[in-house]
Amino acid sequence: MNPDAQRARPSRTGLGRALMACGVLASDWAPAFAAVPRAAFLPDLIWPFDVETGQSVAVFRAEEPERWHQYADADVPIVTQWDDGAHTGREPGCVATSSASMPSVVFSMLRDLDVRPGHRVLEIGTGTGWNAALLAHRLGAANVVTVEVDAAVAATARSNLARFEMPGVRVVHGDGFNDCPDAAPYDRTIATCGLRSIPYAWVEQSVPGGVVVVPWGTHFGNGDAVARLVVADDGKSASGRFTGPVEFMKLRAQRLPVVDHSSYVPGSVADGDESSTTRTENRFVGGPFSPRDFVLGLCVRDCARTVAAKEEGARAVWFYGLSGCRSWACVQFRDGATTRVWQSGPRRLWDEVEAALRWWDGQGRPRPGRFGLTVDAAGERVWLGVPDNPVPGGP
Repeated sequence: MNPDAQRARPSRTGLGRALMACGVLASDWAPAFAAVPRAAFLPDLIWPFDVETGQSVAVFRAEEPERWHQYADADVPIVTQWDDGAHTGREPGCVATSSASMPSVVFSMLRDLDVRPGHRVLEIGTGTGWNAALLAHRLGAANVVTVEVDAAVAATARSNLARFEMPGVRVVHGDGFNDCPDAAPYDRTIATCGLRSIPYAWVEQSVPGGVVVVPWGTHFGNGDAVARLVVADDGKSASGRFTGPVEFMKLRAQRLPVVDHSSYVPGSVADGDESSTTRTENRFVGGPFSPRDFVLGLCVRDCARTVAAKEEGARAVWFYGLSGCRSWACVQFRDGATTRVWQSGPRRLWDEVEAALRWWDGQGRPRPGRFGLTVDAAGERVWLGVPDNPVPGGP
C-alpha cells in the first residue's frame, strides 16, 4: 500500500484524534503525524504487543493485511528485530532488540524536545526511521542526523527514508554512546533507547540552551523515565526534570550484565545473615512504572533486582550488587507469615533498601516528576526538587 493510502486509513485517523485528545500529539506535530505514517516504515513481518494476551504476536502483512494495518495504526509498541538480528522464523525470539515505539511515547518525547525551525537534531537509535522522518518533516532532512548501532537496522532505515523521499536524512552506523562531532553542534538531541549513563559528549556537542531528551534509569529494574535536560549557558552542564515513565530497549553498550545467581549464592540462602522485616508484599512488589521502584533504583545504585513468580503463597525478591563485591539479599514474602530476609557480602543490600524506603516515606513519597538529573564533566547527579538537594545514595 502506498503512503497516500496509508495516510487515509480510518484507524490512523482515529489514532491521531485519540493522541490529540489526551494532549500527547501537540498541534505543531499534527501535520507531521498526518504526512508520515508509521506503517510506511514497518517491515512485512512485525511482532506487535497484544494488550489482551500481554505478549508479542507475529503478524505477516501478506497473510493478514487488515490486522497488520490495525496494529500499525494502534498505540502499541511493535518489535521489528529479536536477538540482535540472530533470530529467524515467525515466533518471537528471546530478547527484543529493535522496535517501533508506541506513537503516544514518540509524540510525548517530541513534544519535550521542543524543536524550532532551523534546529539541527541528533537522534540516537534510528530503528525503523519513523522518528527521524517525523523530525525531517518538521525541520528538513538536512537538519537530522540519526545514529544506529545495528548495521542491518541502519541499512533498512536508510532505505525506508529514501523510499519516503527523505534521502537527505543522514543515517550513521555507529555506537550512539559515542559522540557524533562532525555534524555538531546540535540544538536538540533525542535518544530512543534507554540509558543508564548519559555521555558528557552529548552535552559538549550541544549549543548553549540546547535540549537533550533521554529515557534514563538504573539497573535496579527495566523501567526508565524521560529526562529533559537543558544545556547551561556556559555549555558545561545540562540539567532538568524527569517528565514521565517509559520503558525502552537499552542502549547496547549499557545493557544489564548477565547476573549469574550461582556466583552470588553458591550454596543455600540460609548461608546469609537472617533477619525479618515488617514490609509486606503488597506494599513492596509493584507493577510496571512503580514510583517506589524508580526511587529505590536512584538510592540503591549498582544493584539489580529480580522478582520471582509467586508459588504456594510465597514470593522471593532477590537483590544483586553489581559493583564486583558479590553482595546479595533475598526477601521472602509468605502469605500470613513474617517476612524473612537473608543478606550477605560487604554491602548490606536489604539495609540499603530499607533506608531508601524510609527516606522516600519521609519525603512524602514523591513521584518521578519531582526528581531531576544534572550531567557535567564530573558525571551525573540525581536530585529532588532542586539541583542542590541530592538524592541520598544516588549518583
